Amino acid sequence: MATMARVLLAALVALLVVVGPCHARPAPRPTASLAAQGQGTVDGITAIYNFGDSLSDTGNLLREGAAGMLQHTTALPYGSAIGGATGRCSDGHLMIDFLARDLGLPLLSPYLDKGADFTHGVNFAVAGATALDAAALARRGVAVPHTNSSLGVQLQWFKDHMSATTKSPQEFRDKLARSLVMVGEIGGNDYNYAFTANRPAPGGERSFYNIGRMVTGVVEAMVLVPEVVRSITSTARELLDMGATRVVIPGNFPLGCVPSYLAAVDERDPAAYDGNGCLAALNLFAQMHNVLLQQGIRELRAAYPDATIAYADYFYAYVQMLRDAGKMGFDGGSLTAACCGAGGGAYNFDMERMCGAAGATVCARPEERISWDGVHLTQRAYGVMTDLLYHRGFASPAPVHFQRTT
Repeated sequence: MATMARVLLAALVALLVVVGPCHARPAPRPTASLAAQGQGTVDGITAIYNFGDSLSDTGNLLREGAAGMLQHTTALPYGSAIGGATGRCSDGHLMIDFLARDLGLPLLSPYLDKGADFTHGVNFAVAGATALDAAALARRGVAVPHTNSSLGVQLQWFKDHMSATTKSPQEFRDKLARSLVMVGEIGGNDYNYAFTANRPAPGGERSFYNIGRMVTGVVEAMVLVPEVVRSITSTARELLDMGATRVVIPGNFPLGCVPSYLAAVDERDPAAYDGNGCLAALNLFAQMHNVLLQQGIRELRAAYPDATIAYADYFYAYVQMLRDAGKMGFDGGSLTAACCGAGGGAYNFDMERMCGAAGATVCARPEERISWDGVHLTQRAYGVMTDLLYHRGFASPAPVHFQRTT
């Protein structure tokens, strides 16, 4: 297995050399507000339109009907920090909630809540959603277990909504010009499903059969990357054509730091891990996605020079959070352990006993943990991520200019 980890690491390094350079991200500098530059404040944002998956769903899957491993996300202990489950995959609020509050806007209601007030935006994100539609993934041998509300479906929802709430094409464009459009994070589930379909079978963790399954999952996920990135950038292009002027496109998290992946691989060779305790090969895979995505974003910027098209660097924001965990009040001994889960050990994650299932327990102090359920973050971690992204320069160029408070 140690040899296999090194083989996968070498293959991923070679691929990154081919697709483009991946430099370490420099330490960000706080972004000066436009007021500080003598140009007045920017607010100007009257609505947010969000597309994505479980990282930003505020209740769409709950209304579709959650099943499988996501069925527990619609009941306690999910939402325990905010008075009850709302369909958010955390103990409380998500990044999209914190961002809305920072902008002085109401929390976004899910599109499928037909009685909601959508004056200040709509959340189209659905937990379990993919960048590619189910048919495209099926052609690659990847099944979609939770929802068919892919990015393409969400985009159609957006068009339907805007057509129903505006009276002319110009009103449509004017409304969109005053909005912040979030295209993701999405695409992670396309890879998750490829990996999950080939996860090691119980027992015989170091068998050649299990090694073969893991290699198959990596290869299938790698093949998907260009298509996933193309789906994201094509969606952004369509939104820009419709009149969007401020678009945020997030990259992928460092998958090798996520407890569910760490537990699934369960690599014993110390050489497979980086200085943050994350699996280097999986992080390189995530960077492969991010490098291609940034290349696509550069092309969009060239085609739409008058628009602000920000790359939200989820990868390095998460890494920064890990590195500064102690200063931020997180439990340094549990950075890769799920707060809510089962199995104990370094990761406290068991695919058969996920958060909310029988036998799963919740840690005493979720506010000191980064991972909520082994896949998603805690409310506290999402708040830290939001601050790093939108107030400390990890989303660049800044899609919103906030007044400096320090």
